[in-house]
Amino acid sequence: MTAPKKLILVIGATGAQGSHVVDSLLQLAANGSPSPYTVRAFTRNAKGKRAEGLAAKGAELYEGSFMDFATVLAALDGVYGVFACTDGFTVGDAKETYAGMRIFEMAKHAARQKGVLKHFIWSSTPYSTALGGYDPMYNAAHNDSKARVTAWLKSQPSEEHGLAWTSLSMGIYMDMLKLYMIGPMNVRADGTRVFANPLNEGPIAVIALEDLGFWVRYSLDNRALSSGKDFQIASDWVSYHTLPEIFTRATGLPAIYKPLSIDEWFSYFTNHDKPLANERAELDGPGDVSWVQNFTCWWHWWRDSSKLWPVDMEWIRSVHPGSLTVEAFFRKEVENGWKGRLDPSVLKNAEDGKGANANWAKMAKL
Repeated sequence: MTAPKKLILVIGATGAQGSHVVDSLLQLAANGSPSPYTVRAFTRNAKGKRAEGLAAKGAELYEGSFMDFATVLAALDGVYGVFACTDGFTVGDAKETYAGMRIFEMAKHAARQKGVLKHFIWSSTPYSTALGGYDPMYNAAHNDSKARVTAWLKSQPSEEHGLAWTSLSMGIYMDMLKLYMIGPMNVRADGTRVFANPLNEGPIAVIALEDLGFWVRYSLDNRALSSGKDFQIASDWVSYHTLPEIFTRATGLPAIYKPLSIDEWFSYFTNHDKPLANERAELDGPGDVSWVQNFTCWWHWWRDSSKLWPVDMEWIRSVHPGSLTVEAFFRKEVENGWKGRLDPSVLKNAEDGKGANANWAKMAKL
């Protein structure tokens, strides 16, 4: 007799992480057998294009905001597991940290009420401020808001017969190599792609979003092994000393790297003094930071991250031998039709036109 499938609530299902997690949970097992999971996709807009795409794949849509805790509690009914990816770029870091703690507390309550909910998986990042010795230079708000929840989770029991928790602390999305943050900011008339940012040559750990999907499913499949763990995950290292060569080898397109100072990088954007949180019109809430304040610290952190956050890539590949290298990622994207140009669909906020605006005329001179 076939065992009933386990229902997984994916909070943030239409975002960059959530959409790949849904795909991973619904795909066939490695041996070709049907997935043991079904998905309840939690999203603010169940009528949106991304949500409709998830429904077409078989996900159940559930509309609500992760800040509406009554709705979150209702969405937890009957689920076996939760993958929670909250959006600090919408609500800001203070609200995101609070929401992460409350969602776990509600999951704990739901687990004790009915005994069905067994696994809570938190989407996190490196705790940049703490790992940087609490130097304000590394206070990247959208990193720390998630990482503070992980730090708090470590004080909570991860129960064998109750609710287990797992945290996934990850590097920058490898997929952002298709965006101007870490990807090419310009294509010159001769076709040369110009990578330009303040990272210089220091390597950074990046994770392919499809590999994140693997780690969520691995954690669910191996609950005893992942219980109470904060997995530090990535797919590969990127060094801008070698990235143009890798890009050209994979795509056949010429590329160069142009180092910029942090101030120079910001000069290629407008309205970067806006609040980081999209729901804010002014910097008038506790802990509010501007886009430029947040990403100044973010660049400092990732520039120095190989020393402050040494990811164990050997262990990662022992667990997930199929982890994408940067070269394999580029080749796969080209096979899927990518032309080596900017692709805002990588991030929902970029696709929706939120965040700072690019100064395209200035970028065209790079």
